[in-house]
Amino acid sequence: MSITVNIYYSGENGAARRFAQEMLVSGTVEQCRQEKGNLKYEFFYPVSDPETVLLIDSWTDQEAIDLHHASPMMKEIMKLREKYDLHMNVERYVSDEQGVPSGDQNFIRK
Repeated sequence: MSITVNIYYSGENGAARRFAQEMLVSGTVEQCRQEKGNLKYEFFYPVSDPETVLLIDSWTDQEAIDLHHASPMMKEIMKLREKYDLHMNVERYVSDEQGVPSGDQNFIRK
């Protein structure tokens, strides 16, 4: 079972995009990707909202998330959130171990 957390960072005047850029340039994104249990750490920009950035953050289990949250790196991420005055909306998903049902496969173009 994996856990995926979608974090929507919102700010003003391009703050969310500057936050994501600083996370990339500083190496913080790569450090997160190297943490034990990280499966994905990727930023995306919603087409319809230039003031929001989506982080898709996937982990093998809750223990891996807890270790990430306890890391010194998390304190740096929190400082950056404050620097850019970002607000967050969070969604959390647990993987479906059986995968995409065969009936839904008909709607997937490969």
